[in-house]
Amino acid sequence: MRLDEFIEGYERDEAADLRKLAEEKSYAITEYIDDAETGFAESVQGDSLFGSTAPSIFVGRSGYPEVATGLLSPVAGEFDPTEYTTSGDWYAQGVDIDGVFQRRTGLLNSTRYANVDVADTWDGFVGVQREVAIADRPVDVEIGLSGKPTLDVSESLDATGMRAPNGPRVKARNAELAENPHVPRAVERTLSDDDWRAEGAIAYLYRRGFDVYDIKRILSAGALGRATERRLVPTRWSITAVDDTVGQYLRGRIRNAPSVDEVEVWRNDYVGNTYWVVLAPGDWEFELVEMKAPGSIWNPDESGPYWVGSDHENYTGRTAYVDETSGAYYASRLGVLEELERRGRQAKVLVLRTVSDAYWAPVGVWQIRESVRNAFEGEAGVAETFHDAVGTLEPQLPISPARLRRKSEMVAGVQTNLGQFGG
Repeated sequence: MRLDEFIEGYERDEAADLRKLAEEKSYAITEYIDDAETGFAESVQGDSLFGSTAPSIFVGRSGYPEVATGLLSPVAGEFDPTEYTTSGDWYAQGVDIDGVFQRRTGLLNSTRYANVDVADTWDGFVGVQREVAIADRPVDVEIGLSGKPTLDVSESLDATGMRAPNGPRVKARNAELAENPHVPRAVERTLSDDDWRAEGAIAYLYRRGFDVYDIKRILSAGALGRATERRLVPTRWSITAVDDTVGQYLRGRIRNAPSVDEVEVWRNDYVGNTYWVVLAPGDWEFELVEMKAPGSIWNPDESGPYWVGSDHENYTGRTAYVDETSGAYYASRLGVLEELERRGRQAKVLVLRTVSDAYWAPVGVWQIRESVRNAFEGEAGVAETFHDAVGTLEPQLPISPARLRRKSEMVAGVQTNLGQFGG
C-alpha cells in the first residue's frame, strides 16, 4: 500500500475522541475510589490480610541498599488475581488509563525494609516475597499488618507525573505462605546454577518462552545471577534491565541477517499515544524520537511548546544509558527487535512517538512496549526511500521538519547526504 493511502486510512476525528476521554477521567476515578476504600476495609481482618498475591512484588529504590520491599495483594475490584499483574494482556484487553488506575490502586502493598543483598535467603518476609516472585501463578499468603491501609488519591495520581498510579501501602510485621508455590523448571534451573550470570539467565528464560514481565519480576526478587551476587533489584531498574538485556540478545540474533527489502511505515495508537515505526533497508540502526504535548504528563505547562527528546544507536549498539528517553527507548527497541528477529531480517529503524494531552496519567512503560509490539499488524505503508517516508510523515507530526532534523540523527543524516549529493 502506498504510504499516502496508508496515512489517509487513519484519518478520523481524533481530537473529539481525546476530549471525551479527558472529560470522563475524573468522574470515573472518583466513583472507583469510593468502591476501592470499601473493598480494603472488607479484605483486612483485624491486623492481618489473607488471600492470593497477584503474583507480584515491589522493590523500591529510595535509600538503596536499604529498600522497601513489598507483596502486592488484590483487595478491591472483581478481577481475577492474575489480571492485576502488568502484562501484554492489558493491551490485548484494551485496558484504558482508567482501567490501569483501577487495577494498580486495587493492589495493597504490604512492605518491610530490607537490605538488597539477599544471596540465599529464603525465610522471613523477604523469603516469602521471593517465593511469590518465582511462582508462575497466584500464591495464597497470610500477611501480618502494622496499622491500617489507606488510599491517598493524590499520591496515587502523582501530580508530578513521574510514575504510574499505586495502591495503598501498609507496614507488614510478617508473611507466611499458605501453600507451596509452583515454580517452573526453567526458573529452578537458573536458581540451582550458582555460577550463571544474570544476563545469560535472562536470555535463557526468554528463549524458553518467558515474557519480559515474568523475567523482570524474577530478577527483581534477586533470583537471577551468581549466587554470591544475588540482590533485590528495584522494580523500575529491573524493567529497563530486562528490556535492554533481551534487546541485546535479539540484536545479536539478527547481526548477520539480510536487510528488509523496502521502506515500511507502521502506525499504532493507544492511550493518547501515537507511534510511527519506519523500517528501512540497511544495517541495524535505531532511534526513538518523543514529542510530548503541552499539558501532557512530563510536559505540564499548557502554554509551552512540545517537549522533544531523542536517543540513538548504530550497528554496534550503545555502551551507556540513554540521555533523554529513559525506559521508553529500551521498551520500544525491544518491540522492533522482536519483529525483526521473527522475520530473520535487520533494518534501520526510526520510531516517532507523539504523546497527546489525553495521556493524562502515566500507566507505565509497558504501554510503549506493547504499542510497538502490536504496531506490526495489518498492512504497512510503503515508500520509495527513507527520505520519502519522513517527508510524507512530517505533516502528521506536531513539530516542524526543522526541529525534527535538529533532534533526529537519522533524519539529519539523510538530509546531509542529500545535500552533499546535490552539491
